[in-house]
Amino acid sequence: MVMLLASHQLAAGEKKARPELADIFRSHGESYRRAHRLPASHKKVMRAVSVCRTAELGGHLKQCDTCGFEHPAYNSCRNRHCPKCQSLAKAQWLEKQTSELLPVGYYHLVFTLPHELNHLILANKKILLSLLFKAVSETLLEFGRRRFKGTVGIIAVLHTWDQTLKDHFHIHCLIPAGALSLDHSRWIGARPNFLFPVTALSQVFQEKSQRPTTRSKLHAKRAGSSMPKSRSALHRPCLITSAATPTASRSPMTASSTCKTA
Repeated sequence: MVMLLASHQLAAGEKKARPELADIFRSHGESYRRAHRLPASHKKVMRAVSVCRTAELGGHLKQCDTCGFEHPAYNSCRNRHCPKCQSLAKAQWLEKQTSELLPVGYYHLVFTLPHELNHLILANKKILLSLLFKAVSETLLEFGRRRFKGTVGIIAVLHTWDQTLKDHFHIHCLIPAGALSLDHSRWIGARPNFLFPVTALSQVFQEKSQRPTTRSKLHAKRAGSSMPKSRSALHRPCLITSAATPTASRSPMTASSTCKTA
């Protein structure tokens, strides 16, 4: 018993391992599922994360081609929501995106939908989030043609939560500080510290996002949902804070221009 206790003591300078998402699911998942009604898709994710890299999924043997050293390892769940399984995929995605960055500054824009639409979006994710991407891309491409007589580049990433893990549907965009001419012959740089006019960009995005959202009422009825009580949520003007200095070349991580509903 003394030896067992000693083996669990932390060595000098050793830090106690932080709990992982899988630990939380294994410890509290069952009681949480009893207390809350969850869709089957959520339960499937919780189970996948809970059993990831455990004996329940079996294992495989890794062997060094040089020295023959063998190391047993449990199989992973490969669920796209699992933080363990997606760490490599995330690193590969970031590496690919970084390799495609242009040697220019970048602007960061965030396009957000009103929270009154959350229930409607949750009932029609594929339809309405596709429309959100479409409205964002059409808005930016239109302004690229209008302001630069060219085509802007866009890297767009959907986020569905806020910092408190509450529903918050918005798209982050990285936009190069300029555009490729329509005949693909030259690069047209943006003016220093300015990409697009704030108010005009807000209005165009509002118009492009509200029309298809209004037409989604039939889809909401089929899903057992409803349109927001305040229809003004569909016609609320967007605000965009003016961007600061564009990010440094090949490092689009600092400057921010946010498009959100008032």
